[in-house]
Amino acid sequence: MLNTNPKECPAHLLAQARQYAAVTTVVINPVNQVSLASARMAQDEGLIEPILVGDESRIRHEAETLGWDLAGVRLVHAADEAAAAQAGVALVSQGEADAIMKGHVHTDVLLRAVLNRAAGLRTDSRLSHVFYMTVPGSCKALCITDAVINVQPGVLDKLHIARNAIEFLHALGCDEPKVAVLSGTEEVSRSMPSSQDAAELVKLAAMGALPGAVVEGPLAFDNAVSREAAAIKGIAGRVPGEADILLVPNLESGNFLFKQMVYFMGATAAGLVLGARVPIILTSRADPPEARLASCALASIVHHNRQTPVAARAAAAARVTA
Repeated sequence: MLNTNPKECPAHLLAQARQYAAVTTVVINPVNQVSLASARMAQDEGLIEPILVGDESRIRHEAETLGWDLAGVRLVHAADEAAAAQAGVALVSQGEADAIMKGHVHTDVLLRAVLNRAAGLRTDSRLSHVFYMTVPGSCKALCITDAVINVQPGVLDKLHIARNAIEFLHALGCDEPKVAVLSGTEEVSRSMPSSQDAAELVKLAAMGALPGAVVEGPLAFDNAVSREAAAIKGIAGRVPGEADILLVPNLESGNFLFKQMVYFMGATAAGLVLGARVPIILTSRADPPEARLASCALASIVHHNRQTPVAARAAAAARVTA
C-alpha cells in the first residue's frame, strides 16, 4: 500500500519563491549531514542565505564530507543545541536574519528559545504549525493544522491556529481560503467535543474573529474534501469539497492524516511554524529533501508577503513579466 513514487518539490512553489531575494536564515545546530545538506540545497536554489549556528568544528567536518565549500557562509559557534537555539534566535532579534530553520535540535529546545520573552519574537498569536500538502503532478494544495505543536487545543487555541493558517494562505496569494473545521461528524453532538468546538469556532468567525476566510463546520473529513460525499449527505455550503485548510481536532488526528497522505499518496509535506515574528522552518529527520526545499520556499514567500502582501505580490508579478 505504500506509495514509492519519487517525491516532488512543487514547481509552482519554487517558481513563486524565486521571484524574491534569498532570505537570510539562521540554521540551528546543523551538525549532521541531513540538516546541513538541506541548508545547502536551499542556498543553491536561491531561497535562503544561511547562517550556520552550532559547533563550528562539527559543521566544518560535515560540510567537508558533503563537499560543501563554506567560503562566504557565515558560521556562529555554539557549544550545544540549547546554546545554538539561543544564539540563532538572538541573531533574528538583532535584525541579522529573517527566518529560522531547524537543524539537529529538539523542537522543544528551539521553541523554548523562540518563546523566551527577552528574545522579542513572540506576537499576540499562539504558535502553531501548518503542513502545506501537495501531491505530485497537481498544483492543488491542502493545508493541515495543527499536527505538530498544539496537542489538545481548546476553542480559543483553535482560533489562533485558524488565524495563523488563514494569514499564511493570504501570504501565498489565496485571498479567501476555505476552512473546514473537522470532527468525526457533521452534526453537533455532546458526545463528540470536537463538534462542539467546531460549532463555537464557526460562530466566532461569523462575528468577525476570522476575517478573510470562509469557515464552516463541523465537517467530517469526507465532506470537507469531496463534493460528492457532501451532496449525498445533503450538506450545503461553500467549504464542502473545496477546503483549503483542514483544522483538525487535535495533534494526533492531524499527525495521522498528514502521514497517510505522505506514505499512501506520495504527498510532499512542507511545514512552517507560524505565530512568531519570523517564519520557522520545521523539518523532521524523516523528511525527504523535496519537503525540506518546499518548506524553505514557503518561508521565503511568507517573509516577503506578510507585511504588505498585495503590494509585494504585485511587485513580484511585475518582475516576472518585465
